[in-house]
Amino acid sequence: MKTYIHGDCRQAHIEGASRGRLFTRRAFMGGAVTVAFVPAALSRVRTPELEIITAPSNLGLRPPAPGHEPGTWRAPQALLEAGLLQSLAPVRVHSLARPIYGFEAQAGTRVRNGLILRRFCEDLAREVAEVLSRGAFPLVLGGDCSILLGCLLGARQAGVCGLVHVDGHSDFAHPGNYDSASRLGSAAGMDLALATGRGEPLLANWGPHLTPLVVDEHVVQIGEREDGDSSYAYPDIRQTHIRRIDARMVLAHGVEATARQAIGRLEAEHLDRAWLHVDVDVLDQKVMPAVDSPGSPGLDVDQLASLVRYLRASARIIGADISVFDPELDTDGRYAHLLAQGFAQAFGPL
Repeated sequence: MKTYIHGDCRQAHIEGASRGRLFTRRAFMGGAVTVAFVPAALSRVRTPELEIITAPSNLGLRPPAPGHEPGTWRAPQALLEAGLLQSLAPVRVHSLARPIYGFEAQAGTRVRNGLILRRFCEDLAREVAEVLSRGAFPLVLGGDCSILLGCLLGARQAGVCGLVHVDGHSDFAHPGNYDSASRLGSAAGMDLALATGRGEPLLANWGPHLTPLVVDEHVVQIGEREDGDSSYAYPDIRQTHIRRIDARMVLAHGVEATARQAIGRLEAEHLDRAWLHVDVDVLDQKVMPAVDSPGSPGLDVDQLASLVRYLRASARIIGADISVFDPELDTDGRYAHLLAQGFAQAFGPL
C-alpha cells in the first residue's frame, strides 16, 4: 500500500494491480458528474496518462487579514475529496509538502515569501519534469497561481514551451509598473510578468537558457476582465507581443473560437509544446466567489471545461495547473464540488 499526503490529512491509496490506477478507501461526497459534449475531433486525440501533483502553496498571496494565512493551500485536498481523484483516476499522485508562510519581509527581496517560493518552485519543477519524462500529463493542483513558475521551469527542462494563461487577471505586476519600495509584492499577481522575465531576479532569473521561462510571443492570455480603472490592470501588457483575448471577447465569440485563436498563435510560433495555466478566478464571481479576487465578467464552469478540452484537443498542451481556489471561502463545500465536476470534464479522456 502506498501512502500519499495531501495537506494536513493522511490518506491511504491502494494501487490496483490490474489497471495501475489509484483507489482510495475514503468515502467521497461528490455526486453525479455532468458529461460535456465532446466534438468528434476530440475523440481522435490520444490522451496521455494523467498524474496529479498537489502543490499546497499560499506563498504568493497577501494575508486576507492581519495574522491570517490565505486558505489556498487547502485547495488540493478539498478538490480531491470533492470527487476529482475518483473521477480522473490518475495513475499516480505526487504530493509536495506545504511550505511555511511568512508574514514579514525577507532579507534581500521585496516579494512576499520570495526565498521560500523560489525553493518551492524548484521542488515543483522536479516533479513536473519527472512526470513529463514518462510521457504522462501532469495536472498540478494548487495553491496560489505563483505555482506557474515551478510548472514552467519543469516543462522547460525538455525544451522551449509556450503558455496559455487562462486567468481573470493578467498577473503582470512588476517593478516597472508599481512602486516596489512602498509595499511588498505578491507573486500571485506577478506570475505572468515573472515568467516572461520581468521582476526581481530571484523569481525571474532561472539560469542560462531558461530565462525567461517563456518569451512574450509564445504566450496567450485568456480571460482578463480589467479595465484602466482597476487596481489589477497593468496597461503596459498591451505594449508586449503577448496575445490577449479578454473576457468580453471570449463571451462574445465563444470558447471554440477562442481556443482556435490560441492554438493558431502556438502554430504560428511553431510550438508543439505549451503549458496551460487555469486560475479559477476566470470564472464569474456569481459562479465562483471562493477566490481572493472575484469579479465579472467571467466564464461559467461549462464554458471553462469546454475551453480546456478544445485546447487539449490540439495535442500541444503537455500539462496544466489549477490555482487560487480558497476552501476557507467555501463553508459548505459547494464550490469544491462544482469545480471537481468541471475539472473532471475538462481533464478527463478526450
